[in-house]
Amino acid sequence: MTTNPGKGALAGLAMAVLLASLGTSIANVALPALAHAFDAPFQTVQWVVIAYLLTVTALIAGAGRLGDLMGRRRLLLAGLALFTLASALAALAPTLCLLIAARALQGAGAAFLMTMPLALASDMVPKDRIGAAMGAMGTLSAIGTALGPSLGGVLAAGFGGQASFAAMAPLGLVAFVLALRFLPAEPARGRLADFDLPGCLLLALALGAYALAMTLGGGAFGALNIALLLGAAALLVLFVRFEAGRALPLIAPGLLADPSLRAGLAGSLLVAAVLMTTLVVGPFYLVLGLGLDAATAGLVMSAGPVVSALTGIPAGRLVDRLGSPRATVAGLCGIGLGTAMLALLPAGLGIAGYVGPLMVTTAAYALFQAANNARVMKGVAPDRRGLVSGLLTLARNLGLVTGATAMGAVFALAAGLDARGAGDMALGLRATFLVAFGLVAAALAITRAGVSSSPAKAP
Repeated sequence: MTTNPGKGALAGLAMAVLLASLGTSIANVALPALAHAFDAPFQTVQWVVIAYLLTVTALIAGAGRLGDLMGRRRLLLAGLALFTLASALAALAPTLCLLIAARALQGAGAAFLMTMPLALASDMVPKDRIGAAMGAMGTLSAIGTALGPSLGGVLAAGFGGQASFAAMAPLGLVAFVLALRFLPAEPARGRLADFDLPGCLLLALALGAYALAMTLGGGAFGALNIALLLGAAALLVLFVRFEAGRALPLIAPGLLADPSLRAGLAGSLLVAAVLMTTLVVGPFYLVLGLGLDAATAGLVMSAGPVVSALTGIPAGRLVDRLGSPRATVAGLCGIGLGTAMLALLPAGLGIAGYVGPLMVTTAAYALFQAANNARVMKGVAPDRRGLVSGLLTLARNLGLVTGATAMGAVFALAAGLDARGAGDMALGLRATFLVAFGLVAAALAITRAGVSSSPAKAP
């Protein structure tokens, strides 16, 4: 049932989205300081980042379904409490092992922060304004992504690597108070006994194995990565067979039979992989291809998140005016145009030849994200909104993880990178974004087929 949510309720949801995004982006820049503080090699310290991403990816679908059963407000509050506590523990952790454990706990809280706001917004906001709500969520996510590295860098330089985690604790407390005070109470829609815990564990193990396969090795794909991929595939098959015999499965078979929902999930995954391409390939091209120093390259790269943050709310309003199906297609066309420009514009244009297409791509991504989320969430039955919100976020996360590995490998192969990082950067950029254009074309074809079908409905 939709209502007219107050500013306090929307502020609480916005803070939750911002915190989850900060949790993803704020730790990367602190890794050198943490390696020095704990006297540990980079291969060990990088688990501060991996533990968070791994836990979020593994638990996000189960978190969404649990919210459907037990009440989304209740689960958002639990997620905020867990995230805030874990942030404080990470800030105070005396050893690297305890810090990594705290980051995993923080990721478990973030799984609820990433799923509950979309579902709660769909519950509270009238359908003719849902595009604006999704645009606002996208804006806060982009702000968190853009703010994380700069805020983390300042805190790490001034107060040490763990200071970034300390900063998130009071923000989490503010978000908790806002959600507790302003979000309307809601009855539970099911029982905890209805939650498919074995199915959730199987899916979490499959997703965790896949995420590890994509992140371990720093881009070098070895025997361990292949073994993890095979294990993920086997666990996924086991999950599907197990769910078929359950009276109350985690993911009802009829849910993914809806072509509109499948199109939304596939589009989110493919487009996220394309977005990650700009983050993975961009630094190599700007530093090694155009000869920029690291600070200037970072400034150029920040154009993407800044544009996404500025265009999120206007994009959401445009979704409400155009309708989410047409806006989804328009966003994909814009992303395709941006990737084609990145692939075809001559290197002689320098920074402008990269920043211009990057801005086109990220502005169009903001439109696609708001439209795709609105289109999918509009047609979902109330008792499945948490799960579908989790699946949308899961698709995006899997796209980011896959894009970082697969598109990075495409760039390295096309550019002919050697052990010192030398190669033909312009050729690598061109080839990688031609592949990215192909992914966008596939997403457009899938989306057009899904849009032509009836709106997504949960069984």
